Amino acid sequence: MTTREQYTPGPARGAQVRKEGEKWTLILVRELRHSPEKVWQALTDPAHIREWAPFESDGSLTTVGSTVNLTWVGTGRSHVTTVTRAEAPEVLEYGDIRWELEPFGGGTRLTLWHKIDRRFISWGASGWHICFDVLDRLLSGSPIGRIAGGDAMQLGSWQRLNAEYAKQFGVVKPPQNS
Repeated sequence: MTTREQYTPGPARGAQVRKEGEKWTLILVRELRHSPEKVWQALTDPAHIREWAPFESDGSLTTVGSTVNLTWVGTGRSHVTTVTRAEAPEVLEYGDIRWELEPFGGGTRLTLWHKIDRRFISWGASGWHICFDVLDRLLSGSPIGRIAGGDAMQLGSWQRLNAEYAKQFGVVKPPQNS
């Protein structure tokens, strides 16, 4: 069992970026040992979201047309968004985020598509990488608590992970945390 104090993210992996017009999309893929139904619940239920995601949701994300307020951890920045697609347990879309879940080897291949400012793409990849690790531990019954925003950037391995993603994406100099 890994505790929060013992947690260190592994190497940068399973990520790519795509440019679509003037917008950039970060794509992260992670294979989880949990069923699509279990992963779906963690992606849509506010109580589960609060345990692993980089934001909190004031409502469920299971119904198309639902309006929810997402508040990003550590920034206080909130964003009202509408669920535009919710096909349990396969596809979920809201705002600049799309999740795809597919059965894979007794678990789930989870793909995140997140439109993000190109300047912060390595930060986004690093942050989501850590969130996915926390999600996996939560679903395995060994939660270590959400690590997002400033908490993630305080990890000793944050700069390494950010630099690895920056190199992978061709970002000349990754942003430094302040």
